[in-house]
Amino acid sequence: MNYLVGDIGNTLVKISILNEKFKIKKSYTIETKKVFVEKSKKLFFKKILKRNFSRKILFSSVVPNAYRLIRKLLTKEKFKVIEIKDLKIKKLLPIKVQNYRQLGSDRISNAVGSLHYKNCIIVDFGTATTFDILNNYMYVGGVISPGVTSSISNLNKNTALLPLVSLKKNFNSFGKNTQEALNAGFIWGYEGLINNIIKRIKKKTKVKYKIILTGGYAKLFKSFIKENTIIDQNITIKGIAKIFKELI
Repeated sequence: MNYLVGDIGNTLVKISILNEKFKIKKSYTIETKKVFVEKSKKLFFKKILKRNFSRKILFSSVVPNAYRLIRKLLTKEKFKVIEIKDLKIKKLLPIKVQNYRQLGSDRISNAVGSLHYKNCIIVDFGTATTFDILNNYMYVGGVISPGVTSSISNLNKNTALLPLVSLKKNFNSFGKNTQEALNAGFIWGYEGLINNIIKRIKKKTKVKYKIILTGGYAKLFKSFIKENTIIDQNITIKGIAKIFKELI
């Protein structure tokens, strides 16, 4: 039996096919904004749903309107659609925060996907750059900062002359032109932000952490982080798969 799980983010929707052992076989992505275009949404799911799957589908979603549209489509196809917060997640992952309902489903999934580490920090380079902390196999909180791509886009939109910039890892120094200056600002700025947040989390908790990077800029920033890090671009889906296996 194969299974379907999905992650609905602000930028992308990712649907993954899992095998009978809940390992990822194949993944498909679509821009989240295209979910609101009926033709695009139907074509995307048509190429996935032609196979035989369990009739239950589990999602992590941080975009309620997109989730509702996807759920409506899949319900018509006779699937039972479940969002991870519909389940008793705390049976699998103790969560020590003030308001569980405010915690993003993607961040919960990232934490569950990292449960093989006793202590870790998951840095997710998404629409926002998030830091989620597992301490003694418990989710104890995190940090949310502006996303790299969002910051670049906002700077371009709110200035008359500053262009969009595609960040490059290799550059000599501070900028000799506008593109180089922007590149240096974003690389050095986020290098400082990431390392400082990790440093402060360690100082506050007095714990040594495994650092896991995921999301669009994980590979670029890996070499700028002072801690030993690993990259896992499937950590969110792995978490959703584990939730499916353990709680459904």
